[in-house]
Amino acid sequence: MAANDINSVSVKDAARQYVDLYNDCRGMISAHSAGVMNAVRDAAFADFCRLGFPSRRVERYKYTDIAALFAPDYGLNLNRLDIPVDPYEAFRCDVPNLSTSLYFVVNDAFYSKLQPKGHLPEGVIIGSLAEEAAKNPHFIEKYYARMARTADDAVTALNTMLAQDGLLVYVPRGVKVDRAVQVINILRSDVDLMANRRVLIVVEPGAEIKLLFCDHAADDRRFLTTQVIEAYVGEGASLDLYCLEETHARNTRVSNLYIEQQASSRVNHNIITLHNGVTRNKTDLAFCGEGAECNLCGCVIADKQQHVDNNTLIDHRVAHCTSNELYKYVLDGRATGAFAGRVLVRHGAQKTVSQETNQNLCATREARMYTQPMLEIYADDVKCSHGSTVGQLNDAALFYMRQRGIPLKEAKLLLEFAFINEVIDHMQLSPLRDRLHYLVEKRFRGELSKCEGCRLCK
Repeated sequence: MAANDINSVSVKDAARQYVDLYNDCRGMISAHSAGVMNAVRDAAFADFCRLGFPSRRVERYKYTDIAALFAPDYGLNLNRLDIPVDPYEAFRCDVPNLSTSLYFVVNDAFYSKLQPKGHLPEGVIIGSLAEEAAKNPHFIEKYYARMARTADDAVTALNTMLAQDGLLVYVPRGVKVDRAVQVINILRSDVDLMANRRVLIVVEPGAEIKLLFCDHAADDRRFLTTQVIEAYVGEGASLDLYCLEETHARNTRVSNLYIEQQASSRVNHNIITLHNGVTRNKTDLAFCGEGAECNLCGCVIADKQQHVDNNTLIDHRVAHCTSNELYKYVLDGRATGAFAGRVLVRHGAQKTVSQETNQNLCATREARMYTQPMLEIYADDVKCSHGSTVGQLNDAALFYMRQRGIPLKEAKLLLEFAFINEVIDHMQLSPLRDRLHYLVEKRFRGELSKCEGCRLCK
């Protein structure tokens, strides 16, 4: 059998167990969810059966073997059994004192037993997606699974057919949430577990909110997480979305983020990977109204056998929009990184301004980085540029510092820290920015892995 045939069979085999699972457990899945989420399950299942897991011959998945990630047999909590966890205990080591409104999601379910002490402005909703869908189905169905099209992506289809709960963030028209909202995604299980998390963010016209999502693992188990986030940002609205991953080497995370911006809206999205196993992030952002602006930033620090793949698409559908993209990687050991960023400027999207930059530092000869920045332009009055670099530490700078008495290890740390700081300094949430400077320094010193998943460091 040819190699391509073997790969094709493995992809089909990986998908088969999820097809069988849905056929056997559809009733159980639906019984523990909401009607709005159930209404799109069968269509998502049909799309997943048609698509299967993408092979590496699919352009947007060429740098990560998705089928291999989903091939192991993970447990799922389809009966929604109560998993005992003390979120504050599991969270005690990370990013404290940010003065945020703090919420928890355990595996893929909103944790409702603890409510933050701070009060949200009137009309703001942060809670269980399934519960809110049961109470107000007509509102949720306007947004749920509309932007995250299951016909276009197998992971989105799989998440949609299996997700039973998640998080809803709703900010009504004109409301400004001054205090940042922090959501802690805790992975907790006594066995290897797959979690399918769903997030719906609706920021109505003129509203503002800052969100910080933190991923942590509370147990030394193999975890597989699929996550689909849909974010609707209305006219003149503002969304700051920060995603911090600090799990462990046995964790696999596949996340798809969909953002839709209306006229004069602003989005800042920052994704920070400090410790992980295998991570695959996809971000699709669409400008649907003129005068909108987005800033996408990524910061990756990886070593050992870790793998981080960021894939982005910025779709300029209308004129007078601005996008800025900056992703930086520092890879050590035998880590692999990938960045594929596509900026699409459609017909009629005149006066577009776009800058895309990917810069990478390989600290060892064994580290590997794959980079593919792309511009696809169908308008003639635009200002667009893109570029990427892959290099190693500057020998002249190292020599200069060592001449002045700085040890080699410390000199390398200072250069790596200076390289990555540009991304951190782009963050608008100053307490998080200051805390990340500290966490990044710990990561480079090899200390952060001792604190990953706080229950492991007892």
